Amino acid sequence: MKLYFSPGACSLSPHIVLFASGLPFDTEKVNLKVQPHLTAGGVDFSTINPRGYVPALQLDNGELLTEGVAIVQYLADQAPAKQLAPANGTLERYRLQEWLNYIATEVHKGFSPLFYPNSDELKQQTWDKLTRRLALAEEQLAKTPYLLGERFSVADAYLFTCLNWAQFVQRSLGDFPALIDFQKRVAALPFVQQALKAEGLLE
Repeated sequence: MKLYFSPGACSLSPHIVLFASGLPFDTEKVNLKVQPHLTAGGVDFSTINPRGYVPALQLDNGELLTEGVAIVQYLADQAPAKQLAPANGTLERYRLQEWLNYIATEVHKGFSPLFYPNSDELKQQTWDKLTRRLALAEEQLAKTPYLLGERFSVADAYLFTCLNWAQFVQRSLGDFPALIDFQKRVAALPFVQQALKAEGLLE
């Protein structure tokens, strides 16, 4: 398999899951700062993924899988012994999907306006709304080390990835001690360290 990624972007989530899964994979960096977006090999990324954004996972059979929440569940199901996702058909699996969708629609997309040259007023309104969304994750992580309880799941990889963006948009998570502890706990996991190192995100 090959993961198309951009350092620190939402593709960090499946990158973490790939290392956690132990599955063999390659990667290719995509430069999102140029138009058209180019892969490290100089290919227009839109010819690979018409959606134009990362992550994208090229499967062994040549098919392309897109959308982070689909990719991480696919990877988890390829390595069931790692228990990165509850079994399909269980209520716990739907709880995982509940968190994945919440992170995708309320947290991930909630950060987006903060990366663009919007007015300070709009950015503050965006952050105020986002902090209300983060409060739900704070509440859960004040009770359990990970979103689904005692075990790390693909949802934690996604939330960790999004929380890292606060530093890039000059926002503090100081009001969320459980989220800060969660960040530290996840960052220390060996497979997370591998992904961060591979993307050049470790100092």
